[in-house]
Formats: sequence, C-alpha cells, structure tokens
Amino acid sequence: MTTEPDAIFIGAGHNSLACACHLAARGWSVEIFEQASEPGGAVKTGAYTLPGFRHDWAAMNLSLFAGSAFHTEHSEELAKHGLAFAPTGNPFASVFPDGRWLGISNDPAITKARVRGFSDADAQAWQDLTDGFPDMADSIFAVLGSPMNLRAFSSLGWKTWRKRGGGGTLDLARFMMMSPRPWLDQTFQSDHVKATLAAWGMHLDFAPDIAGGAVFPYLEAMAGQAFGMVLGQGGADTMTRAMIKMIEARDGKVHCNAEVTAIEQAGGRATGITLADGRFIGASKAVIANVAPSALMKLTGGTGDTRHETAMTSFQHAPGTMMIHLAMDALPDWSAPELKRFAYVHLAPSMDQMARTYAQAKAGLLPDEPVIVCGQPTVVDPSRGPAGKHVLWLQVRMAPGEIKGDAAGTIPDRNWQDAATPFANRALDILERYAPGTRAKILGQHIVTPDMLQADNPNLIGGDQVCGSHHLHQHFMNRPARGFADGSTPIKHLYHTGAAVWPGGGTGAGPGTLLAKKLVGK
Repeated sequence: MTTEPDAIFIGAGHNSLACACHLAARGWSVEIFEQASEPGGAVKTGAYTLPGFRHDWAAMNLSLFAGSAFHTEHSEELAKHGLAFAPTGNPFASVFPDGRWLGISNDPAITKARVRGFSDADAQAWQDLTDGFPDMADSIFAVLGSPMNLRAFSSLGWKTWRKRGGGGTLDLARFMMMSPRPWLDQTFQSDHVKATLAAWGMHLDFAPDIAGGAVFPYLEAMAGQAFGMVLGQGGADTMTRAMIKMIEARDGKVHCNAEVTAIEQAGGRATGITLADGRFIGASKAVIANVAPSALMKLTGGTGDTRHETAMTSFQHAPGTMMIHLAMDALPDWSAPELKRFAYVHLAPSMDQMARTYAQAKAGLLPDEPVIVCGQPTVVDPSRGPAGKHVLWLQVRMAPGEIKGDAAGTIPDRNWQDAATPFANRALDILERYAPGTRAKILGQHIVTPDMLQADNPNLIGGDQVCGSHHLHQHFMNRPARGFADGSTPIKHLYHTGAAVWPGGGTGAGPGTLLAKKLVGK
C-alpha cells in the first residue's frame, strides 16, 4: 500500500524547493511535480550556445538567496550538497553615451570618489545614504521579510513606531511608496548618478515614475556597496541542485515531465492532483501550487470565493524580457577598461529613456531603445567558459509579450518567431555602440523570446520574469490578493506560493520560506 505524501507541490521552481526543504527538515514527506524536463523554473543553467559555455537561463544574481532566511538556516546542509557561491566586490555599473561611467563597488571610499567625479554634492548625499543604511536596512528588510497578515503587520508597525518614532515611521512609509524619479531628483544632482540607480527599477517593473519603486534602486545601490554581489559557482543552478539533493536525502521526490492538469477537491478541501497521464496523487496535509494566479483558477475550476477569483483572473503581469546568451572570444571593449571587472553593466542612459521604453512595451510596441542589462558572469566565475573565453548574459528590457507594433517603425513583424532576430539585432547594435567590435567577438548566440520563456515556464506569462507586476495595487498585503498574501487560499489544504505571492519575485525564496514556516509554525 502506497502512503500519501504530506505535501504535494505543483512546479519545481526555487520557492517550491525551498518550501519542500524546510518542510522535509521538519519531518514532512514531500513530492514535487514539474511539467518541464528539468527543475528550477527560471533558475537553471545550460550550454545554450556552444559546449563548454554555461549560461544562466534567466536569473543570474543569487545575492537575495545568499542573504535569505532560508539560506541562513540551512546553509551548512546546502553546502554539503554542493551549493557554492562566487562573490564579487564589483556588482554593477552603468556606461553612458558620452563615454563616462559609474560603478558601485563594495569599497565605500572608491564608490564615493566615483560619485564625486560627477558632483561634490552627490558625493555628500552618497555618504549620507551610506551612513544611514544600517538603520534603514533593518526597517526595510523587516517589512520585506514579514508575513503579510494583519497580526504580523500590526506587530511590525508597532515595533517600527517604537524604534523610529511617529515621524520616522511616516517618513519610512512615504519612502517605500515613492517612485524612483522624485526620490532620485530630491537626493542627487547628476543625471548620470540618477540613471545608474534608476536602472535597477527596470529589473522589476518599476519605471522611473511608478509608485513604490524607489526602494529597489536604493537597496541595490546600498547593499551592493555593503555586501557586493553573489553569483552561483558554475551557474545559478547550484542552488537548485543543492535543494533537490536536500529533499532527496530525506526521501522526498522531484518528478519532471509530470504535468498537473487538475487540483482535486472533496468537501471544500484539496485532496491531491491529477496528472496528464491520468494518475491521481493524494496529499494528506497540503497541496502547494507554485503557479501563476490564472493557472490556479484553471487547475481548481474556481476557488468558491468571488473576491479571490476576481483577483486571480485579473492579476496583472509586468512587461516581458528577451534574453540573449552569447559565447564570447573575449569581453567587450568598453569605453573604460575598468568595466570589465563588473558583474553587470547597464546600458540605460537616462530616466527619460527608461520611462519611454517602459511605456512603449506596455503599449505592445517593440521599444526603439530597450534597456540592456549586460551580465559578465565569467568575470566573477571563469569556470563558466573555456579558458580565456567568456559568457555574456543579456537581458533586453522591456519587451511586449504580444507585439502590436514597433516604436522605431522598422520591424513589421507581429509575432516573436519573425521579430526575434531583428529585435535582438537592435539590442546588439546598442551594445556595439557602447563597446565597438563586440559583434566580432561572438562565437555563439542563443535568443530567448518572451513567448519562449513562457513556453518553458508557464508562470512567466508574456515573458514576465517576476510573475506579476509589483505595483502597489498588487504588492504587500495585496499580493496576490488581500487576505491571501500568506499563501492561503479559500480551499482548505490548498496553498499558493511562488513569485506571485508576497514578497514576490527574485531569488530570495521568500514566498516558499514564509509558507513553510506558516505550515509548521517555525
């Protein structure tokens, strides 16, 4: 007789894996079912161009995972199962059309000196932010790591009030609701400094004028200076592989090529899942769905709660992303040789350009000048390529999931199969302007369009890598819906996790960890 597992997971993304690890460590039996041929969701690595070159499919930066509550608790065991990081003290930089550049390094004196090269007043503002970061970080991370239920939120509010006082608490709330542009305009004078920080908002879906976005450029700048950045040794999939081994060490199972077609219910309670091959798999304690909100509705046929169903069906996604993986004979020849030391180089010349790019993508247009995030992982981790060779990891932000037109008026195609190459060439043309001769160094290329990202991982609707907009109307206690930000659903024993659930996207495994602690009480 086969014993039902305590918990069944739909999807093997890193939030599912983290939740399953934590539950298994507390004695739960777990099984995970993944529709794709390999686990990891957006966090996986492969030889997508040429043999010997290892490319991160989507996520590259593992700093959030390295600093997460999950990793803090399970770091020793994960290391035994092969988790290894590749740290860098030069996390990111921006280069500009006039040849100038600004890089953030974890030597505060060096970074401040670079900022002073643009403005003495900005150097003082940078010093003030640096001095205040430890206190601000405590308060901000307390919010971002807190369960979004009324009891926890009330307790957090009271603790913050006691620590910061009434005025300080209101100032913090104001800052966390600000859009990037007004905060940057109030803080700095140089447009170069402003653009360097504003580029981080584009990693989520916070263009310069979107409320709630200021906190992300602030945190990335200050945390990058304080802690540097962490990549996965050999590839981002080091975290995926280590968590799977941790699960299997406790007799848990991860099944790939196992599509779930329905969540079964009886008496208002989730009882298990049905697979595409017709098999029913029961769960004694929990069915945990790491899926986009719309998929939750399809799998359940409805949750029986009108407000919850409305939130799931109307859940909004961010614009998409195109990925371009390049095997390189050498690194780009940037205008400043120092840029070859940085993990990320942003090609995002101004806040106005970022705002225009975002608006064009939201309107369904291929942006005339998309933001380019140029990852240089082999600078940090040479093991990802053959000796003397390099990998470039290009994120083209933003890109519409459904093409309605071309802002530049030169690409007539309205489907990604035909538009992929000309739009990728537009991005590579931009890179070539900043680093002439880069194209001649390309040994192999693999383009991943928004619809390819969604086909590989149905949670990435329209190529949205963060599984849903983080705008205020569906963030904090509203992610994915008011009253359900803790992973609960209206159906007993059915839980929701993944980037669509608070605290949202990124590699920090917050949704999975918070849900696991909710289920086991610690």
